[in-house]
This record gives sequence, C-alpha cells and structure tokens, in this order.
Amino acid sequence: MLSIRALETGYGPASVLFGIDLDVPQGQVVTLLGRNGMGKTTTIRSIMGLLPARGGTISFNEESITGLPPHRIAQMGIGLVPEGRQVFVRLSVEENLVATSADRRHSDNPWTLERVYDFFPRLRERHGQYAGTLSGGEQQMLAIGRALMTNPRLLILDEATEGLAPIIRADIWACLDRLKAEGLSILIVDRNLNALIRLADLHHVIEKGRIVWRGTSAELTEQRHLVEEKVGV
Repeated sequence: MLSIRALETGYGPASVLFGIDLDVPQGQVVTLLGRNGMGKTTTIRSIMGLLPARGGTISFNEESITGLPPHRIAQMGIGLVPEGRQVFVRLSVEENLVATSADRRHSDNPWTLERVYDFFPRLRERHGQYAGTLSGGEQQMLAIGRALMTNPRLLILDEATEGLAPIIRADIWACLDRLKAEGLSILIVDRNLNALIRLADLHHVIEKGRIVWRGTSAELTEQRHLVEEKVGV
C-alpha cells in the first residue's frame, strides 16, 4: 500500500534522512521505532508532503505521491494523527470531527459521527465541549476520530500514546486492535514495545536517519535486547 524507496530529506542545509526504505502492506500494522531526533517525525512529514523529498520516491497504492501537496495526499486516503494531537481547541468535539470529514471512496461501511461515537463513547458524552477543555487522552481519541472521519486507507499515528495515563493508553491500544481487525493499514510511532509486539506485523528501527533494523514481531521478541539499545526503551 505504502512504499518508500531511498528517501532523503532534511531541513535547510541539514540532511536528516539518508536513503529510507519502508513498506506498509495492505491490512498490516507497521511500526517506526527510534530515539527522539532520529527521523521518525521527519519520515511522516515527508510521507504527508509537509516536507519535500530531496531524493527517492514515495508511492501509495502504486501511484507516486512524491512532491504532491499535503491536501492531495490526504484526499488519496492517508489519515494522520499528528504528534501532540493538534485538535482545533476553539471548536467543539463534533465540529472537529466534521470539519474535514469525507468519504471519497464511497466505502461500504464509512466512518460517520455515529460510528466514531460508538467507537469512542467519551466523545459522544463530550460532543458539545470545546476540544481545548478535554483531557490529553480524550484529545487523542478526538484526533484519531477526526482522522477516521476522512475514511482513510492508511492511518498514520505519530506518538500514539505519549504522555497518556495507563488506563487511556490501554483504551487506545484496544481501539487500534479493533481497527486492525477491520483491515485498516496502520503506520505507528510509539515507545511501548510490549503493546507494539502484540499489535504490529512488521517493525523498523531508525537511527540517525537510516533504517538499521527491520523484522517481524517474532524477530523483535528474539532480538529485543538489540532493539532496546537502539530505541532507548
């Protein structure tokens, strides 16, 4: 579904990514792991067209998205849950959800307000509240719900559970399990190896802008000590 080959990019004169290769197959959950400052968010920004590639290619459903503007990439079916959530704090929960909603693929079972509210009952309870008054965990649910309302083919989550209380983290992981069971392709950045081993199919470790390890959950379990050295868990 998503294929990245030899991706290079950076900020100003500084290079950050050096020949990244990464694939997200249809219906699978794939992780991008690494310490802070290693290039995880830069990779996601490049996928979404927020940071232009200096070299290499990015394709989605066998169509090049390299160089496309962010809104066009989103319209093609990639939904982003950004680091820090970035909800519209002066809009209500419901206004956040409908602001960018779309079903361009005419899905058989599209994401609607009712479906998101069924998925996240807390959002139904708070549908009229300003998003800025929600807890961090509720804002993360809202950010995921907002991305789902675009009816994406691929969902990308940058720091999916960072800074959340343990009970809220468990809720988020349970939601991602359900999304995987429904066949949604997911690319996820997070630090919780135990949860990621249970959820994901394939893992990538990035260090100083290069993929230095990749493998399945079974391989990660066998080589966990090596991966932990790279990601700082």
